[in-house]
Amino acid sequence: MKTLIKNGTVVTSAEMVVADVLIDGERIAAVGSGLGDADSVIDATDRLVMPGGIDVHTHMELPFGGTFASDDFATGTRAAAFGGTTTIVDFAVQGFGETLSQGLDNWLEKAEPKSHIDFGLHLIVREISEGILKEMDAMIERGVPSFKLFMAYPGVFMLDDASIFRAMSRTADNGGLIMLHAENGGAIDVLVQRYLAEGKTAPINHGLTRPSSMEGEATHRAIALAELAEVPVYIVHLSAKEALDAVREGRDRGVHAYAETCPQYLYLTMEDMDRPGFEGAKYVCSPPLRPREHQAELWKGLVLDDLQVVSTDHCPFDFKDQKILGANDFSAIPNGLPGVEDRYSLLWDGGVATGQITPMRFVELIATAPARMFGLHPKKGTLSPGADADVVVFDPAKRRVLSASTHHMRVDYSCYEGREVMGAPEVVLQRGRVLVEHGEFHGKPGDGKFLARSAFSSPGVA
Repeated sequence: MKTLIKNGTVVTSAEMVVADVLIDGERIAAVGSGLGDADSVIDATDRLVMPGGIDVHTHMELPFGGTFASDDFATGTRAAAFGGTTTIVDFAVQGFGETLSQGLDNWLEKAEPKSHIDFGLHLIVREISEGILKEMDAMIERGVPSFKLFMAYPGVFMLDDASIFRAMSRTADNGGLIMLHAENGGAIDVLVQRYLAEGKTAPINHGLTRPSSMEGEATHRAIALAELAEVPVYIVHLSAKEALDAVREGRDRGVHAYAETCPQYLYLTMEDMDRPGFEGAKYVCSPPLRPREHQAELWKGLVLDDLQVVSTDHCPFDFKDQKILGANDFSAIPNGLPGVEDRYSLLWDGGVATGQITPMRFVELIATAPARMFGLHPKKGTLSPGADADVVVFDPAKRRVLSASTHHMRVDYSCYEGREVMGAPEVVLQRGRVLVEHGEFHGKPGDGKFLARSAFSSPGVA
């Protein structure tokens, strides 16, 4: 079946041009004019035609704090599609005593029958041994070339510097990529226990016990270890100026240091954790939301390519049934926010509509850079002949209000309740199939394919 998207303005990371897009089956056949007839025509007059979004940081069904993220791969990927995201890269978790293969297989069993959109997987590595280091090679052969390590959550996820350095040294040989949650977990744990002993139990204390200096310190240390191992490193969910400065300093020295930020750090602040009653629990995530002055630095980082990607760290927990677990102990509040459905519109509204970034830079941040860095390009993240026909027809003038009453994520609140944004996906296609059209969903569970990704290839340091 051939589909023609006509009369729109095609936006890629390289150019913005009035053109039609011809889709033949699952692939893009041509971009231009005079492309002939098709079985189906989508009129994109006054619309932008852009690549489907790629969110390389989501947590569907993640176990955390005695509960599970409220979105599974069915509900979460459906919501992602409504928001213009056609590919996610989620995190498979190695359980204590498990092999990496067991962790990967467990997540494939969760995802393959349910996912509406294409997906890849990273691996969260909780233990390092000679056997695990060797198994990293096998994971790369299975299309999982990225490994997330934690410098936070002692006793749950946290690894020491020696283990991190050993894993980095392995990626120097096998071409993998180490992703790091960079916070000084040991110092933070001391602060948490001190605050609880003093009776400071409200949600705001989550932020006060995880200061930005400890994110900055850990990011600096992570980059120093990568420099010693002579490998690239990717800092996940960067939230603070001190951490961004560490990335900048590393890049200035020639280290292949990369980082992402998330919409919550661009729009929400520590003040949200101090809302009356227990409302602040809705905004508890790690790293925590920061004071407002950090936001300008993050936007500057996106403009200057000190930050390469905007992802979501989507990890929702219901307020009434799950966040409430920490009603008398802020450290027991499940850490995570919903966001996979909102990223496309939020970044457009705050970035392009305000003039901070160009439409081409928007596409770079939301689709092309994640595809390149995580082994999906040129199949994903662009609109060019031969690429998968993952396409968003986007109305840049449409205004809508973000709300739990209208979103499709399986969670009982919105972090952005009542916020009006400009710009919304109107038609979303995955490999040539219409998933979303004018508010109607046409996908089905299991349509999404597991994406075996290629080994990391460093794009260099800007």
